Amino acid sequence: MTSHLSPYLRFGNISVRQVWHAAIAAGAERQQMNLRNLDKFLSELGWREFSYNLLYHNPDLSTQNLQRKFDRMAWRRDPAALKAWQQGRTGYPLVDAGMRQLWATGWMHNRVRMIAASFLVKHLLIDWREGEAWFWDTLIDADPANNPASWQWVAGTGTDAAPYYRIFNPILQGERFDPNGVYAKEWIPALKDTDARYVHRPWEASGSNAPNEYCPRLILHEDARSRAMANFSALT
Repeated sequence: MTSHLSPYLRFGNISVRQVWHAAIAAGAERQQMNLRNLDKFLSELGWREFSYNLLYHNPDLSTQNLQRKFDRMAWRRDPAALKAWQQGRTGYPLVDAGMRQLWATGWMHNRVRMIAASFLVKHLLIDWREGEAWFWDTLIDADPANNPASWQWVAGTGTDAAPYYRIFNPILQGERFDPNGVYAKEWIPALKDTDARYVHRPWEASGSNAPNEYCPRLILHEDARSRAMANFSALT
């Protein structure tokens, strides 16, 4: 579930204060409301304001790494892989469904944004600025603060207190957040007849379950993870 308020916040149709106080009021009036969900919703508004704080103090947020050690990162120049990612042809259904939804509608869920962004930066080792620019051109809620701050968070170049280099596994993420493959099948017609247990790992399917028209993986997850970790380790 999501509020779909981000485009309206982006263009000033409604203010963060209005949304914040309306959410608080709804929580007070509806005793059955899940307060954990309310807290999560409010925290997302807080992250939005934090992104604007970052932008205020770092006007070049969309072009310069906040952690300057990443200026030495060995990004790959791979126009073909970048285009495949943009068009939703990576071979990983959750990533591809998200990128196809983005192109068709100008929007996708924040969870899928994180996974798709991580794939570009960590699996393909393509500069996060390429992804930030694509999202800026295609998202209807593309925000001058949220967009670059979120990309830097995913890339590990921003303000992140996590003591590790985070690499999302697109297979496990798909099985966790789209266990029946409903979302993947909606945006990838080649998967419509694939059994749910194979939707997020279609290369394991056989016979009538095998989606013959779906693209192969650009890279194996295990190989991509090892390469990304080696690339990151070279910075330290």
